[in-house]
Amino acid sequence: MLQTPSGGAGSGTAAAEGRLMSIGTVLNVLRDEFPEVTISKIRFLESEGLIEPQRTPSGYRKFSPEDVERLGHVLRMQRDHYLPLRVIREHLDALERGEPVQLPSVGRPRSDADGETPAGVQGPTAARVGRAELLAAAEVDEEQLAEWESYGLIAPLPDGGYDAEAVTVAALVVELGRFGIEPRHLRAMKAAAERDAGLVDQVVAPLRRHRNPQTRAHAEARAKELAGLTVKLHSALVQTALGVRLH
Repeated sequence: MLQTPSGGAGSGTAAAEGRLMSIGTVLNVLRDEFPEVTISKIRFLESEGLIEPQRTPSGYRKFSPEDVERLGHVLRMQRDHYLPLRVIREHLDALERGEPVQLPSVGRPRSDADGETPAGVQGPTAARVGRAELLAAAEVDEEQLAEWESYGLIAPLPDGGYDAEAVTVAALVVELGRFGIEPRHLRAMKAAAERDAGLVDQVVAPLRRHRNPQTRAHAEARAKELAGLTVKLHSALVQTALGVRLH
């Protein structure tokens, strides 16, 4: 029968190391709530100083449960409040100091008594960011944004604003640019994403046309689930094609 070692510096260090996770494990943990998160996104947030994982002697990242919790806070603030990274960093620093933090709420259009969205107003995904907000969040200039638009990577809405997801797209385009991948190289990814979206839309279209508001709401949940699965499949296929493993 194995004996449990008595407390000490060695046992404490071993316990701490046992709690550390690889970046691949962190990705799997986060994707339950954030299906769109990628290895590049985690690395990008690290490069921006929002997290500081440990490194093994061979250079692999190792994340503590506190690192994963902090990542969750960052991704949640981006998803729910569309805040620039600088503002998110300030909020996290305030939380660590024990100061109260109040995040801005994102307005959602109200529905009428029958669950119908008023005419001229889009549904629950109608959150918007302005052009200036997008430029600030991505930390790019007008010329760069115009280039992305010319390749269809980001497109303004009829009212001149942008879907809040454009912030995520912009951050990833910037991160890929650090590796020498230019916006023109990403047109194939855009075309593939549109094909995937078309496939998902075919599946959920009958539900979206249903008269029952609950059925239509179920269509949106199903679309989100399918989108998450396509992201995971795409990631797995790319890794298989490259013969790489997550560390």
